[in-house]
Amino acid sequence: MSQTWEYAPAPESRDIARLRAGYQMFVDGKFVDGSGEPLKSINPATEEVLAEVSTASPSDVDIAVRAARRAYDRTWSKMPGAERAKYLYRIARMVQERARELAVLESLDNGKPIRESRDVDVPLVAAHFFHHAGWADKLPYAGYGPDPKPLGVAGQIIPWNFPLLMAAWKIAPALACGNTVVLKPAETTPLSALVLAEIIQQAELPPGVVNILPGAGDVGAELVNHPLVNKIAFTGSTDVGKLIQRSLAGTGKKLTLELGGKAANVVFDDAPLDQAVEGIVNGVFFNQGHVCCAGSRLLVQESIADELLGKLRSRVSTLRVGDPLDKNTDVGAINSREQLDRIVALSEAGDAEGAERWTSPCPLPDKGFFFAPTVFSNVSQAMRIAREEIFGPVLSVITFRTPDEAVSKANNTPYGLSAGVWTEKGSRILWMAQRMRAGVVWANTFNRFDPTAPFGGYQESGFGREGGRTGLEAYLATGDEGVGSR
Repeated sequence: MSQTWEYAPAPESRDIARLRAGYQMFVDGKFVDGSGEPLKSINPATEEVLAEVSTASPSDVDIAVRAARRAYDRTWSKMPGAERAKYLYRIARMVQERARELAVLESLDNGKPIRESRDVDVPLVAAHFFHHAGWADKLPYAGYGPDPKPLGVAGQIIPWNFPLLMAAWKIAPALACGNTVVLKPAETTPLSALVLAEIIQQAELPPGVVNILPGAGDVGAELVNHPLVNKIAFTGSTDVGKLIQRSLAGTGKKLTLELGGKAANVVFDDAPLDQAVEGIVNGVFFNQGHVCCAGSRLLVQESIADELLGKLRSRVSTLRVGDPLDKNTDVGAINSREQLDRIVALSEAGDAEGAERWTSPCPLPDKGFFFAPTVFSNVSQAMRIAREEIFGPVLSVITFRTPDEAVSKANNTPYGLSAGVWTEKGSRILWMAQRMRAGVVWANTFNRFDPTAPFGGYQESGFGREGGRTGLEAYLATGDEGVGSR
């Protein structure tokens, strides 16, 4: 007789986050009140207010950009790379020292499970600072000329799905290359970026080198269009990315965009199915599906579709949805009411268009923004759930018969950020990777990230690369860009 063991609750203490009632923006090395309308940061798992956050106004954006320009002109661009590296190493070590605090804060503010923020996000934050610290004095050997120059002031706008990791992803290469930064975190998740500002202050980074301005889209628009900003890096929705590209056309500002995705995760009949199931689950249910490169389209060879779906449903049924601070939780809270409403609407569209919905029987908490892991089968490529980015724990299953058909269906999307291939044949992996229009193709795994590897997309997933040697180019003057000239 089989016996099922129940998990006992294993909550992490929220006190470790050291939450404060209010947070200020960070400008010119100091925490100051902004003149914008304060916002309230909400815990998506309980709908309670975590803290009130001071926000920037257009005049605050101007003050921050001018502070970054002064720091660039007087200090940071003139500092030897080896000296810049010392600051980056110091920040990385301090992130490691406060790792538990940062992980708990991220889970409270974002809704992601503590085991993901603890084991994935925060370690990668430190890794990005360590990696780019190593590049700071080696830029002449990066392949961008014997004496590459920084651009000037980098305006950076990050999303709410990986708040702290995206901040590190943007700030570390900019500083390593000699640029200064004005960063705007997402309005629903500003807290971890502001604690990172505390670390930056404690690391004694020269005033003005990094400035962090909470606020809504108007703050981002002001930053994008400021005449003293030389570079814009944006991660977020495709629609906003298009607006930014239109705004910057003809200005000479350097731009990188990392936008939406609708990744195909392709499973062939010779794939190790149990391993593939784990990869599928990680590909679409990691971080509640709030991942731009999520494998939200499962392309499975027709001959194994029923067997794979059976294994997948069985595995998904074991996922625990609930309190993000519980170490046993697999799927946390949806980040906001607005995002939950979008997931619900697109799932209802899947029902209306004839797809077959299967929802995990897991219990959901009474309070908070939660959505049970969902798998749609009998999906056609014309359905909205196969075309639009849901950005939630929803998987669309499409079948194929031949490798050519798999490539055709995988590429039948306006996006091109990532893809996955599951097969035992190395030649087939290479054949598929050459033909799929995606910036990253994972083989027999999914959602694997490393600061040494470049990441980015094609088509409506954006352009430019972040990470590794290739990602340095985004923050160096390699052509006709103004070298801190505005």
